[in-house]
Amino acid sequence: MENIFEGISVALVTPFTNGTVDFDALGNIIEFQIAGGIRTFIVLGTTAETSTLTIEEQNEIIAFAKRVINGRAKVIIGTGSNNTATTIERSLEVKAMGVDGLLVVTPYYNKCTQNGLVEHFTQIANAVQMPIIIYNVPGRTNVNINVDTALRLSANKHIVGIKEASGNFSQIMEMSRVLEGKMAMYSGDDATDYLFYLLGGVGSISVTANVLPAEKIKVFELVRNGKIAEARELHNRLLDINNQLFCEPNPIPVKAVLANLGLCKDEMRMPLTVIEDENRKKVLEAFNCARE
Repeated sequence: MENIFEGISVALVTPFTNGTVDFDALGNIIEFQIAGGIRTFIVLGTTAETSTLTIEEQNEIIAFAKRVINGRAKVIIGTGSNNTATTIERSLEVKAMGVDGLLVVTPYYNKCTQNGLVEHFTQIANAVQMPIIIYNVPGRTNVNINVDTALRLSANKHIVGIKEASGNFSQIMEMSRVLEGKMAMYSGDDATDYLFYLLGGVGSISVTANVLPAEKIKVFELVRNGKIAEARELHNRLLDINNQLFCEPNPIPVKAVLANLGLCKDEMRMPLTVIEDENRKKVLEAFNCARE
């Protein structure tokens, strides 16, 4: 079984200034992550507001991120859509740019069957032939990858991992048992990643790592080193910020914290809007408590 990465990767934001991508801010954010210990970047995922970026902007972001990272970390690109042919086309374009892997979300809105999911991911994997992490986030897509489906997909050598963000721990426990040695499992939920590691998860794709990279890495390393009580104590300290970063749709809250740190402007693309004042106060209070 191949692991694209182990430990914490950051679901990178896209900073904007006056409606355009702020590459100076993006470079500063990347350097902040690397200084905090991040060695894998998820670029153009949900947190990056990819659905509002043009293909030209996406390509510029990939090229820029690769240039700044310059081999110091792995680069995994989100290429999923609700159209199998479009996902294949886009994934091949991204592969040609020399990245380390792809993150492919379940098709949204269409509501395909479990057999449809197997066909969708299999066709993509066979066409692109590079490491792929499939992404299960039914809260956004209304489609769940069940355990049997994940097991079927694990037989494909190009499908090397699953980002699991269902929040269903009965499913996660069963999936961990069934997929052991067959497919790497990554947490997609900051608030529960500590439990996920205890169940055999090999890492997480984290939003919180945008602002607290070293702390998120430390929780994982403590669990890996068998220091469970210390890991639980740190995870509990981070629990409020992990939750508050989702008090409004991601990435609205995390951009508020990044703006407070001076790393980017507090700017989204419509239909996302700037965080409400009451929520901003809660998020910043939680962040300040987490890093004390």
